[in-house]
Amino acid sequence: MSLSQSHTATGAILGVAVAFALPLSTAAITAQPARDARTERVQFAHGATSAQVKGQIKGSQYVDYQVGALAGQTLTVKLDATNASMYFNVNPPDSDVSMFVGSTSGNSFTGLLPTDGDYTIRVYLMRSAGRRNESGGYTLTVDATGRGLAPLPASKDALVAGTSFHASATVTCVPPFDQKTQQCQAFVIRRGFDGTGTVEVRGPNGLKRRILFVKGQPAASDSPDALTVSRKGDLTIVNLGTDERYEIPDALVVGG
Repeated sequence: MSLSQSHTATGAILGVAVAFALPLSTAAITAQPARDARTERVQFAHGATSAQVKGQIKGSQYVDYQVGALAGQTLTVKLDATNASMYFNVNPPDSDVSMFVGSTSGNSFTGLLPTDGDYTIRVYLMRSAGRRNESGGYTLTVDATGRGLAPLPASKDALVAGTSFHASATVTCVPPFDQKTQQCQAFVIRRGFDGTGTVEVRGPNGLKRRILFVKGQPAASDSPDALTVSRKGDLTIVNLGTDERYEIPDALVVGG
């Protein structure tokens, strides 16, 4: 294992404001030209933590709703649809791998968020319904609650040069879709000196996995699979379902 950290005090704090565009309406959606995909941004009214958007889709169309949120917040999403073949997925920031898949898990989701950024809620019809050119209307309810965990500023914990991370390491891993033990690059955004932070692991297959530690304990990830934890010496062993495993050194999370 190698652990490296920049001692430069420059760099911007990673922070994502929860900023949103105007909410959608059914009239606004139906007035747009038909196309397979579009992206909209959810807006919360001033001081509110919940918003509703309404829309309709047909055939292979889908809508990506972007919600800016912070690590440590809780995201809750509920879909009420007129077509039983309509679902939604939730994707973490900068990832095409879903952390929630509605077609296998239903039409409601609640999860502690592991990192900062835009989470994408994709509303879609199942492929079989799309081939039949079915349509349906829906109401999507989105809640983002709780206080986010701010990253430590560079003045208190220096950043790796040119990044928003405080440190990096090489860790033993079994990344998604690649069931063999190997070495992965891991990075951390520390959110306290008590072992609170976001660890991002990048596998050789190019996929990212984000794990939120709170006071030294893994609390959430951007995987749809259950998180289990064990210890081995100065390592925290994080298992996500039965196919992923990460050995995270204490020094990466806490600093040394």
